[in-house]
Amino acid sequence: MKISCVILTMGNRVPELDRAVESALNQSDGDVEVVIVGNGADVPELSASVPAGSSASIKTVRLSHNAGIPAGRNRGVEECSGDVVLFLDDDGWYADKDLVSHLRERFSTEHDLAVVSFRVMDPDGGTGQRRHVPRLRAGDPERSSPVTTFLGGACAIRRSAFLQVGGLPERFFYAHEETDLAWRLLGEGYRIEYDAKTVMYHPQVPPTRHADFYRLNARNRVWLARRNLPWPLAVFYLLNWVALTLLRERSTSALRAWFKGFGEGLREPAGERRPMAWNTAWRMLRLGRPPIV
Repeated sequence: MKISCVILTMGNRVPELDRAVESALNQSDGDVEVVIVGNGADVPELSASVPAGSSASIKTVRLSHNAGIPAGRNRGVEECSGDVVLFLDDDGWYADKDLVSHLRERFSTEHDLAVVSFRVMDPDGGTGQRRHVPRLRAGDPERSSPVTTFLGGACAIRRSAFLQVGGLPERFFYAHEETDLAWRLLGEGYRIEYDAKTVMYHPQVPPTRHADFYRLNARNRVWLARRNLPWPLAVFYLLNWVALTLLRERSTSALRAWFKGFGEGLREPAGERRPMAWNTAWRMLRLGRPPIV
């Protein structure tokens, strides 16, 4: 089973990108094909190189403009030849040289497994962020479990399943594209697992550092519902998130941006609508996260 690793970069974090590439190339049972996608930027010259005697490789691709995270990752998958594709943020790195060996064993023997979501750890020893555990009961990050979504920059995906459901929704640009993919995979009968044994290091940074975080978060949440949920669930889901946002957020500017995005999500085309079957929604409920929150 061949393993590929797609890393997006804007070309502005050269030491971090070097570290990320090296952690993928130096897997003990690796021979990993690394595909670096310059998202509207040249891929910088790196010091990381393929270990002697390894059949690992490095390929670079440059997009003419910043097409967003889902489009960049889709292009990376197009360039891959692996059966399983790892997505790695350019400022993250793998903690364990046996990670690929562990993944190869899992994907080889668990044929309905589509995605493994990694455990993200703070390299400085912090407690980590709750959002990095993709389930409602996130208090124990060392507990593995089935989940209904995953972390886009810290995961491994069966390439055939990824292509079967059409990859990531490129119109999203940033935010919730992984959940859109996850829901479609669940609808096809696949499993998604949070595996605490697969560890990635990543600095603790708030997602709100992105200028359009609130707007895109709200817009894409509306698109997610419009694309994937039966209408009764879509309405419940969106009303629920309006209430949660009003309860959680105290910044007037953040709320203004969020509701601007919410309006865009209602007005603008969301892409192809393929509502999940009710038995998929029931399955998600049994997994602990129904598609209403």
